Amino acid sequence: MTHDLARRLGAELLGTAMLVVVGTGSVVAALTFGDGELDYAGLGFVSLAFAVVVAVVIYGFGPVSGAHINPAVTLSLAATRRFPWGEVLPYVLAQLVGATLGSLVVVGTFGTGAVDLGLGGTSLGDGVPQWQGMVAEAVGTYVLLFTVMALAVDSRAPLGWAGLMIGLAVAAAILVIAPLTGGSLNPARTFGPLLVLTLFGGDAAWSQLGVYVVGPVVGGLLAVLSYDLLAQTRTPQASAEESYTPAAGEEG
Repeated sequence: MTHDLARRLGAELLGTAMLVVVGTGSVVAALTFGDGELDYAGLGFVSLAFAVVVAVVIYGFGPVSGAHINPAVTLSLAATRRFPWGEVLPYVLAQLVGATLGSLVVVGTFGTGAVDLGLGGTSLGDGVPQWQGMVAEAVGTYVLLFTVMALAVDSRAPLGWAGLMIGLAVAAAILVIAPLTGGSLNPARTFGPLLVLTLFGGDAAWSQLGVYVVGPVVGGLLAVLSYDLLAQTRTPQASAEESYTPAAGEEG
């Protein structure tokens, strides 16, 4: 492993950990103050927490690793030759480890009572079938990746806006789909709490994991492919090396 790759993987690990600590931690905090209940107003503050931490991570680590912090982002960019396939597995592993460490930090911060509150994990709403959850996650992730394409990947994007707008896109998507799925948009964000819930004897809905993998990956791929088709962000003959752009870098 080269020093450069190790540095980028470290950025992905820490960035994903920060996402989980602040994002899922805000869910635990809201449930703590709400006596185990989270209403739509509380969800608004949770979505704001996710928006802020996503923006901070993008501005901090975008120039280093692209600040993917999401396997769906990494896979979508690789599928459109903007990211090398040889680095997809290391990136995804770093994201999964970061999400797990982030959930452990949540337990360390709030105590094991956070496990009883679900660690801010995601699960399907009452009466929501898995196929509907996949559709909801695909729709939410489509919004996220469309914003990534428009504000971070497209060379015509205005400089400096990527972090803010991608963060707000995450918040908007959560506000729409959270009543159905909890609003993950990110397989790592779901995996971390699930694993740590299992380690501490909590109620982990592993049977629903497919919803939070298939939905975001499909939604992300549809977003980048449709954006390329309609916006034509690069010439057809561009090579894989020429067309790679960090997901959240400041190149514009």
